[in-house]
Amino acid sequence: MAKPRAIRRRIRSVQNTRKITRTMELVSTSKLRRAQDRVVATRPYAQGLADVIGDLVTPDLALRFPLLRHPAPPAKGGPRKAAILLVTSNRGLAGGFNANLIKEALRTAEGLSQGGYEVAFHLVGKKGIGYFKYLKRNIASQRLDIADKPNPAHAAELVDGLVAEFESGRLASLDIVYAKFVSPMSTPPTTLRVLPVEPPGGRRAGPRPDFIFKPGAAELLEQLLPLYVRNQIYRGLVETAAAEHGARRIAMKNATDNADELLRILTRTFNRQRQAQITQEISEIVGGAAALEG
Repeated sequence: MAKPRAIRRRIRSVQNTRKITRTMELVSTSKLRRAQDRVVATRPYAQGLADVIGDLVTPDLALRFPLLRHPAPPAKGGPRKAAILLVTSNRGLAGGFNANLIKEALRTAEGLSQGGYEVAFHLVGKKGIGYFKYLKRNIASQRLDIADKPNPAHAAELVDGLVAEFESGRLASLDIVYAKFVSPMSTPPTTLRVLPVEPPGGRRAGPRPDFIFKPGAAELLEQLLPLYVRNQIYRGLVETAAAEHGARRIAMKNATDNADELLRILTRTFNRQRQAQITQEISEIVGGAAALEG
């Protein structure tokens, strides 16, 4: 059994650890609110862009734009290269957040490999980069500078080169693996097919409006399709940043709760041992006094 002095040192150590986890929980809560605001702000634009493209795309126009075409599989002479953009965080202490994203990316890569594709990984975030370097997997590109404040320029830098590869016929597909921000408590790892572009979500319910386009639908699609692809990447970056703070907040809250429970156990143990020590000292004094009197 540990001595009271050792237990006292352990109590001080746990108290210091609790201060750190509690502080990190509060910091993550503050950052989560700002990140959640960014997620909410991106959704109306993304939905509006998807609605417009859904109204513009027709079977005839789909054949004119490379971003809408589905390449033939490798077995039929199509491109063999497929790209996966994996978004992870630069920091840990977020529970299984990064591990779940990496597992989802590996699952997606396995499915592509079974289809005869050669998978190229494009990685955002220190945790994903470190893991794939440890596995000695081929990394096509990596970014450490985006962190938890992504912007549309970052999305353009990540995807514009891949769009050019796809349009030239050297790339068969692009998937982004990110954490979908449903709520601070729900951030499931998600794979989204970015290229080729699927006309978003069927068209709006009800009869299709009869639009008069100026300029024409083809000219509008030429401008909007690259914007749509960049927006999909930007949403993945923003939602992953918010999900990271949510996961870290939960992890640090659990760590703080565990520290509180451990402190209660250690304090109770220390008090019992201290009480036993005092009782023993009193018994020794009483016994010595009785011996002197005898």
